[in-house]
Amino acid sequence: MKKLLFIFTTILLFSVSFNANAQKGSIVDIAVGNENFSTLVTALKAADLVSALQGDGPFTVFAPTNAAFGKVDGKALNALLQPENKKQLAMVLTYHVVPAKLTASDVVAALKKGNGKAVVTTLAGQALTVVQKDGKIWLKDQNGNYSQISSTDIMASNGVIHVIDDVVMPK
Repeated sequence: MKKLLFIFTTILLFSVSFNANAQKGSIVDIAVGNENFSTLVTALKAADLVSALQGDGPFTVFAPTNAAFGKVDGKALNALLQPENKKQLAMVLTYHVVPAKLTASDVVAALKKGNGKAVVTTLAGQALTVVQKDGKIWLKDQNGNYSQISSTDIMASNGVIHVIDDVVMPK
């Protein structure tokens, strides 16, 4: 009887945990399902990065909202979305992705260890600096521009999304 109860409990726990992960969806699934990321989704499609971010990961995506993309010069953004600029667009987008799962607590721990500063290497192969200032956590790109992390730990089956208020740009 105990053995049967153990087997039943194990199967139940496995199926509940499997279903919880399946319901989360990938980073792309979450972005597609959130109207605040429609510009990001359009850009991911234009750069042919959808399938990459649906992969196993893990990934950390610093996801700019539509409002963040709205701060970018409209002509420059439209130019990036053109097929002939796909490589440049992919560079900008992969600059927002770290090939590891970094939750908010991981970032805070790295900031404590680095005295308020931590550097991560993005999929674009360039450094992105995380800094703590004014009681908030910011990304500092290689051009010296800042973007505040406004929401954290949107968990996906293949990583985590942190929402940012400005588009960060590689050099």
